[in-house]
Amino acid sequence: MWEQIRANKRNSIILLGTMAVVLMGLGYVIGMLLAGPKGGYYGVAAASGLWVVLTIVSFSSGDQILLSASKAKPVTPEVHPQLWNVVEEMTIAASLPKMPKVYIIPDPAPNAFATGRSPKSASVAVTAGLLGKLNRDELQGVVAHEVSHILHRDILFVTLAGIMLGTIVILSQLLLRSTFYGAFAGGRRYSSRSNGNAQGQLLMIVIAILAAILAPVFANILYFALSRRREYLADAGAARLTRYPAGLASALEKISSNAQPVEAVNKVTASMYISNPLSAKKRGSLFSTHPPIEERVKILRTMSRGASFKDYSDAYSQTVGSGDGMPASLREDKEQVGLREASEAVGAAAGMGGAAGAATAAAARSAEEEPAKTAKEQHRQIGDLIRIANGFAILTCGCGLKMKIPPNYNRQAVKCPRCGRKSALKK
Repeated sequence: MWEQIRANKRNSIILLGTMAVVLMGLGYVIGMLLAGPKGGYYGVAAASGLWVVLTIVSFSSGDQILLSASKAKPVTPEVHPQLWNVVEEMTIAASLPKMPKVYIIPDPAPNAFATGRSPKSASVAVTAGLLGKLNRDELQGVVAHEVSHILHRDILFVTLAGIMLGTIVILSQLLLRSTFYGAFAGGRRYSSRSNGNAQGQLLMIVIAILAAILAPVFANILYFALSRRREYLADAGAARLTRYPAGLASALEKISSNAQPVEAVNKVTASMYISNPLSAKKRGSLFSTHPPIEERVKILRTMSRGASFKDYSDAYSQTVGSGDGMPASLREDKEQVGLREASEAVGAAAGMGGAAGAATAAAARSAEEEPAKTAKEQHRQIGDLIRIANGFAILTCGCGLKMKIPPNYNRQAVKCPRCGRKSALKK
């Protein structure tokens, strides 16, 4: 995968350069519109400064900005032991230098994403809906997909693109508003001037409107084209890490069956998620950030001989009809990775053993013993996870009643409304 990692770094540089050109073009048009022809150069200077600031912000705290925009909350092993165990397991399987930080997004729609600057400073965020709807094999497939993004250095590209594209969208909206304001003010300012000057003013306004509309469209096309290929490669990485492609395939089917969009999402952050988190009508559009779910599922379910990159590439060729979409290193990969049975988490990666192997074995036994949850139980669990992510404490009284304590509750004990017993509240 070194070929793809180098390509991702190269594409990140291309993205930065492209976004810089688009930003400077918008700056030139805005400056020209507000201060005349010479103002365009001031606009370019201002846009260049903005680009430098955004690059610094993207590298230093872009991941935290995107996590905050998604309303993600950090969690500990006590909040959701299974999620923590799966992330830890996939970290070992992928040989990452450091376990990603774990976050829960308090949203009932099932989805997940990864962000960060590098494998040493990465984060994985999953929604409460995902945790409530998926079994362990499916959750492992989703986490492995996100860990693959980290392993392939996709997260730097997505973080940079998210910040840059968001700025271009904001500037384009500013330009549109400035254009309409300029047209209104200019109509009065130039009413006494010659018809030629009025035509020049009208031409400048038309150019400004076209620039405001086409700039984000151009940036989106580049962004989307690169994002789609990354999703295929992350699916291939997830199949290899888990040795169970059916787990991710089943998870994608459950995620795609949900018609509810993620609440705290927009066009800029949508591409970070494992599945397009926008409304169902927008998921299959021309400018979708993700390839069709049905195609991804079919590729994964076609992998019947193994779980290596070569096996995924062969399944891709068989399903799509051409292997040109996969890097040459994947098509020529010689590694042999066998498939495993469902809920057999032991040795998800070659060489896993010792304490890690024992932990995954225990987790696998727990998954096999856990009965399937009903829709009502799923709904209740999702609600509890959303409350926990928002700072609620969940206490279970000796009589069996589960009490949800809000974060602003300032007493030391809680009285059960059913039996009257008092339970101490840990702060």
